[in-house]
Amino acid sequence: MTTTDTDTTAERISRIYRTNLSTGRARLGELVGGQVEVESSGAWIRTMDGRRYLNAGGYGVFLMGARHPTVLTAIDRQLRTHPVGSRMFLEPMAAWAAEALIRVAPAGLTRVHFSGSGTEATETALKLARLNGRRQVISMRGGYHGKTLGALSVTGKALFQDPFRPLLPGITHVPFGSAEALAAALAQHAGEACVILEPIQGEAGVVIPPAGYLATVAALCAEYDALLIIDEIQTGLGRTGSWWAIEQEQVRPDILLSGKALGGGVLPVSAAIASEAVYTVLDRDPFLHTSTFAGAPIAMAAVCGALEAITDDRLVERAATLGTLLFTQMEALVAQYFSPRACRLRGRGLLLGLEFADPAMATDLLVELVAEHVIANHSLNAERVVRLTPPAILDDNEVDFLLDRFENAVRTTASRYPES
Repeated sequence: MTTTDTDTTAERISRIYRTNLSTGRARLGELVGGQVEVESSGAWIRTMDGRRYLNAGGYGVFLMGARHPTVLTAIDRQLRTHPVGSRMFLEPMAAWAAEALIRVAPAGLTRVHFSGSGTEATETALKLARLNGRRQVISMRGGYHGKTLGALSVTGKALFQDPFRPLLPGITHVPFGSAEALAAALAQHAGEACVILEPIQGEAGVVIPPAGYLATVAALCAEYDALLIIDEIQTGLGRTGSWWAIEQEQVRPDILLSGKALGGGVLPVSAAIASEAVYTVLDRDPFLHTSTFAGAPIAMAAVCGALEAITDDRLVERAATLGTLLFTQMEALVAQYFSPRACRLRGRGLLLGLEFADPAMATDLLVELVAEHVIANHSLNAERVVRLTPPAILDDNEVDFLLDRFENAVRTTASRYPES
């Protein structure tokens, strides 16, 4: 394919986005250079014109990079034998995937309901709560749990909620990190509430709660007989340097949500992992909450491959070590080029967020990173935050590349804001 052919094809793809997909998505693509991605491997994405970009984005999906060989082997084997089930018979891959996930889940969580996306896992949790008599839901301002109507109801961002009201009734939003506000809300609904929250708010801009907050939340739920739903769709499976972010405070929820990296960066898979006591209400009628492709054999093979890769490659430990290294180096670079008022870095493990005083600076940095061949993400609930979720498979040369290009982008961005 010649350069002219490439340019023509890229222009055609952009035109199709505008006419058949999303003009807004097309505009976003143009903002970062109009690139068209066509291939991925490990930490890298290749575009149609042959350029390579280190992928530190993907909203947390690529913990093990793209197309990890262990995941591909598991999926390929299943693809060649039995990719989608009849939904009539029992199927072994779902059993193996559930067993593998339970092995790494917090103690006491022994039942799994698989879905395709994180928002579906949230829907499962909310329905389980209702089946257990908890029709009042307390969630956190700034929290993000998905955009289907149920999940959107507990997502704490009016921008996404307002066009679709009325949403689910009985929803209360309280400030993230405030045990006092949560206690007051629970006191009004003792015995009839569930609490849903992320241990670290990703889309709010990598917001880390005060030490001891999660343990206090669990204690308050026990005191007021509320179910506790912890959303680790983004933070779980090693992203923050432990299998689950709640491990640091030894929290044991009633329902734990997983996703993103659960499909190995190849297939979309999510799960609601629940205690026996909470899940048993679904045992009475196996058709009460179902989905045609939930637990499809090929998706379950991806789960098995992903969990094997994380374990065998020691990616949880690698995320902790690499996260400390990147945070230390990036924090020094941010301090070198920006004042503390203009920009600050937050993070744990390989979940990192740069918050700017001016949203325009965040946009500029995102664009400059792309110009430096590094992909990052904006934060849906925090326009001032650029988020980086690099894979745990980075080698030393890739770490050096990321830090070098990060410094270039930070320096260029800072030069446009001399008062920063």
